[in-house]
Amino acid sequence: MTETAGKVRLYMSISVDGFITGPDDGPGQGLGVDGERLHAWLSDGGVDPASYRPAADVDAEVFDELMATGAVVTGRRTFEHAGGWAGDHHDGVPVFVLTRSVPDGPAPGHARYVTDVRSGVAQARAAAGDRDVMMHGASAAQACLAAGQLDEIELHVVPVLLGGGRRLFDGLPPGRVELELVRSLEGAGVLHLRYRVVGSDR
Repeated sequence: MTETAGKVRLYMSISVDGFITGPDDGPGQGLGVDGERLHAWLSDGGVDPASYRPAADVDAEVFDELMATGAVVTGRRTFEHAGGWAGDHHDGVPVFVLTRSVPDGPAPGHARYVTDVRSGVAQARAAAGDRDVMMHGASAAQACLAAGQLDEIELHVVPVLLGGGRRLFDGLPPGRVELELVRSLEGAGVLHLRYRVVGSDR
């Protein structure tokens, strides 16, 4: 990665007990039962992603940063549960969907399927130029972490205990990953924590 290249950063809203969805997440209910509580720091939006911009200054700053990313890397499960974002996550940036097998039909809009983690991230970095790359999805994050392709993790910690659902780092293989806290911002009912991935013994 060159000095001017952006970072690959996972953005994830998460409960205090580590869940990124409530129970029974799936198509049409991407955040599961009661999982929408995790996005309560965002405004009620519509089709336009910019319509979710929060009112609080700190939250708006964080939202503007994620909307300024130049490409998106996501897992296929997240992509499908979100309805593929109609092929445009934000501003027409390319979306690289990590999948074990490519579907018969083409991906919608600005999305494309990739089967190799390193290649997918390399394509996203190239497409983003000097801007950061947004990462979505637990499985994609774990795959990129294992491949040494995840630079930072930004958690939007919401003060709620969901008690069930999908955890961000369930299923990680044994081994230690060291993180360094590089930023902490207190928003309106949410704590934004940014960690740099320092190293891994995986």
